[in-house]
Amino acid sequence: MIIVLDTNVLVSGLLKGESRPGLIINMVAAGKIRLAYDFRIISEYGAVLRRPRFQFRESDIAAFLKQVEEEGVKVNPAALKLKLPDSADLPFIEVAAALKTVPLVTGNIKHFPAELTSGIRILTPAELYEILPGI
Repeated sequence: MIIVLDTNVLVSGLLKGESRPGLIINMVAAGKIRLAYDFRIISEYGAVLRRPRFQFRESDIAAFLKQVEEEGVKVNPAALKLKLPDSADLPFIEVAAALKTVPLVTGNIKHFPAELTSGIRILTPAELYEILPGI
């Protein structure tokens, strides 16, 4: 399965390994879920994971980013003219839109209003976990 993973789910999953986001991250690490990304998403992942308050080890961050780039799906999305509540979320919706059937998984559903993201499947971590086939 391929998904677009919002950074908030990534961080939550790394901090709370037994949570729904944590189980999703474990499936990414095991190669059961592949992440769709572009250079902006990789850049945001790295910048957020390196924030001092999280205290993630640089070697772990580098290994994760390398895995995403090697096993994920790199996308060159078209620019969308959307006014999302948080403009930093635009790369995530653009990547999901480019792949059409790939869901965007976020803990901030309100950042992706249905009237702006019609046709793009937006899921919470719990909703994704419920539809995962036999995992």
